[in-house]
Amino acid sequence: PAWFCNLDLPAAQYSPMSAKTQNYETILVSDAAGVRTITLNRPDDLNAIDDRVTKELQAELKNVARDRTVRCLVLTGAGRGFCAGQDLKSVMKREGPFDFTAALRQRYNPIISALKALEIPTIAGINGVAAGAGWSLALACDLRIAAKNAKFVGAFSKIGLIPDSGMTWTLPRLIGLAKALEIAWTGDAISADLALQFGLVNRLVEPEELAKVTQEWAATFAKSATKALGLTKRAMYAAMGQGLDEQLEYEAQLQGAAGRTKDYSEGVKAFIEKRAAEFIGE
Repeated sequence: PAWFCNLDLPAAQYSPMSAKTQNYETILVSDAAGVRTITLNRPDDLNAIDDRVTKELQAELKNVARDRTVRCLVLTGAGRGFCAGQDLKSVMKREGPFDFTAALRQRYNPIISALKALEIPTIAGINGVAAGAGWSLALACDLRIAAKNAKFVGAFSKIGLIPDSGMTWTLPRLIGLAKALEIAWTGDAISADLALQFGLVNRLVEPEELAKVTQEWAATFAKSATKALGLTKRAMYAAMGQGLDEQLEYEAQLQGAAGRTKDYSEGVKAFIEKRAAEFIGE
């Protein structure tokens, strides 16, 4: 994919527009131990997505990409839902037909691409319903931890639309074409247990434990060899679209880049000295 082509690995630049200086209306942003958490914050509307949400998510993901102190990203929702998808009430208030093509190109697609392009682990902490484009947001993250009472709803077929925001790309790759078509066509809700069975989520936890477990997992990644994790992410996603010979060559290139990092030197030194490595993410 185009977003994984650069092998020069320029050092990320710290952005002075840090999480603490933003005045967002629809998202909350916090930092802890190398983990940045973005919380969708429209709980009265199950964190449904309107123009403000997409604008603010795009802005904050740019901040994350520029900030070398962020070594893992968590995306979650406030209240009892992760994200109910597009705010249909805001659509109905518009005059004239809704331009879905423009909305996807300008509002949603940049968010999905930005999440995939981040060379750090991204984790969705799914605290409730994830529907429509809200489910697509969760699928766009690298890993997913869900509360046991979470549920997943394609929803698109119920209103005469197709899955979007990357769902037609991610879903069949996770669960296979036939099952992805079944879910998309029926629009039936998927329980958290079924999501785990299908491989749509990595872990299930009790609702009251979700934030704690997600942050603990994220903190573990934030202490790891960040460059190596990012290069692994490049390699895994690239493998979905190319043959073995191409992938072998790509692995060779990426391993060369990994072998030039400070964390590789620290990892080898720690191994020889029989101690835990202290990675700095460079």
